[in-house]
Amino acid sequence: MDSSSAKNRLRLGLFVQPVGHHVSGWRLTEELGAPTDIDWLIRLAQKAEAGRFDLFFVGDALATSMYRLPSTMARLEPLTMLSAVAVNTRRIGLAATASTTFSDPFTMARTFSSLDHISRGRAAWNVVTSFSADVAKNFSRDDMPNHAERYARAREFLQVTNKLWEGWEEGAVQPDPASGQYFVNDKINPINHVGEHFQVQGPLNITRSPQGRPVIIEAGSSADGQKLAAETAEVVFTAAASLEEAQAFYQSQKAQIEAAGRNPEHVVIMPGVMPIVGRTREEAKALWKELNTLVDIDNGLKQLSLRFGMDLSTYPLDGPVPEVPLGEGNQSRVKLMTDMAKRENLTLRELAAIAAGSRGHRVIVGTAEDIADDFQLWLEQGGADGFNIMPAIMPEQLDLFVELVIPELRRRGLFPTEYAYATLRENLGLPTV
Repeated sequence: MDSSSAKNRLRLGLFVQPVGHHVSGWRLTEELGAPTDIDWLIRLAQKAEAGRFDLFFVGDALATSMYRLPSTMARLEPLTMLSAVAVNTRRIGLAATASTTFSDPFTMARTFSSLDHISRGRAAWNVVTSFSADVAKNFSRDDMPNHAERYARAREFLQVTNKLWEGWEEGAVQPDPASGQYFVNDKINPINHVGEHFQVQGPLNITRSPQGRPVIIEAGSSADGQKLAAETAEVVFTAAASLEEAQAFYQSQKAQIEAAGRNPEHVVIMPGVMPIVGRTREEAKALWKELNTLVDIDNGLKQLSLRFGMDLSTYPLDGPVPEVPLGEGNQSRVKLMTDMAKRENLTLRELAAIAAGSRGHRVIVGTAEDIADDFQLWLEQGGADGFNIMPAIMPEQLDLFVELVIPELRRRGLFPTEYAYATLRENLGLPTV
């Protein structure tokens, strides 16, 4: 698909959280699903596919939450789960989060190629480097490598996986019973990679997949994350609290993509957003208020402390948010939240509630028309190419989004009525490889 034909329409992902993205969401649903219930996850994927979402996006972490949150304490491994989802859906893209810090390129290339085969061309890899010391301790380490080291490893990791995927050329499999030849051997190539972090011979032991390689998603917005995205990403998942902030990120990221020798139109930028959908504004506002009244501020403060890498319990809750040094963790999200606190003059209590509720992603409270107005403005004003939708309550808010918001977007010509292609890459308007 030519990217120009998708340029003026939104791409939408469903950021999957089986119990809802808001920390209080599970307490308000009438149909509470379990994060490890594959039938429930398949149903959510089918709901998203019925709404013609481009992506079913699955986050992950390699450690449990010390605060015993239902959203992060227990969940299925994404690639395993998406293999089951793949055979129960037909067109929606399937994005799995996987860390380059605690895996190896050969295994990663093989598993994502397998998912692309199983889904017939719908696989995507959300590349992360991990940031929590709790994760490191699950892999025989006392602490994480520093930020620069993690991104240097990720860069070489992606170089190796791309070489492995490219090792099988088109036409490498040509079974000929008469000659007894199954493969065309000179179309299957070892990679013989020797680098700072990896030594990999290849070739991959799986044939070229329908997309050639999975769609590559980057979720880091730090300087290192943006640089890696400029070099390798096809979708960028980010967080932005305002249109001005989003425009600045969008312009910077697209400029870096061009400087890296790539076409900026071949990379889709999709901020996360939590829409609180109501049939009326009053209904939406009442729901948002109810969600936030159920937030445990102590829990929110602990989450914020974990995110910031410092103990916030000694600071006054109704005082200003303290200065937070950018450490070796998730730098982009820390900066986003501290900038928001300064811009909106938030107290520590208010920021803790936001951190617990939306984890720093933008919230839109209103009707389908309000949400469509917002999406259209961001698309037309260069703030986003689409959005990763984070329903606060599952399945109710997903159902309302599909029932009310998507038809309004279609009425405005911003979102297609059906999938035009078989592969995720084509449906996103990305070039084939």
